[in-house]
Amino acid sequence: MTLDSRLKLYLQKWRWYERNTLPWRRARIHLHMLRRQAFVRWPIQGNVLEALDDGRLEVGAHTLLEPQCWITIAPEGRVRIGAGCFLNIATMVAAQHEVTIGDHTMLANGCFVSDASHRFDDPAVPVPWQGFTSKGPTHIGPNCWLGANVVVTSGVTIGERCVVGANSVVTQDLPARVIAAGSPARVIRPIEYPVGLAVVPPEATDVGAG
Repeated sequence: MTLDSRLKLYLQKWRWYERNTLPWRRARIHLHMLRRQAFVRWPIQGNVLEALDDGRLEVGAHTLLEPQCWITIAPEGRVRIGAGCFLNIATMVAAQHEVTIGDHTMLANGCFVSDASHRFDDPAVPVPWQGFTSKGPTHIGPNCWLGANVVVTSGVTIGERCVVGANSVVTQDLPARVIAAGSPARVIRPIEYPVGLAVVPPEATDVGAG
């Protein structure tokens, strides 16, 4: 391989992996967030600008993306992050087809949410080249809290107002209003509210002006 071909390959990789560092692309991402009344703290990773441009990434009002969040979306995929969400440092969201995060949901540091996983079943092909397999869309309901380093796998639905303990791996659906933890995550107990206390339904929540 010649020096020119090596340099060309390196520049191609730099353009792919470092594209969000280019000042005009960074400005366009901030403009998208401004229009949505959301905010992103730099740096952000992944094909965020392309997905915002063509509507494959939706971000709700008053949502905050902390530094080193990574959002990667396949050409046919979509990600919807609701209003008032908080994605903490180094959270990753990867969508082959569809990932949704409901309003006012918090993801702590290092969470990983995806609707697909790497294939590994072909011994004649290196694992990174085998593509992905999916069990279906992944949905996280509104008003959930996922602790640090939680993994949510393909095809899983987490009901509204769930709490998932740190370092858990969610491989099956969780019903609404439960605390779950473990690898794989299991329901520990339901979340109980005082008698007579009204729980505001997700669709009635006012995101306010904060």
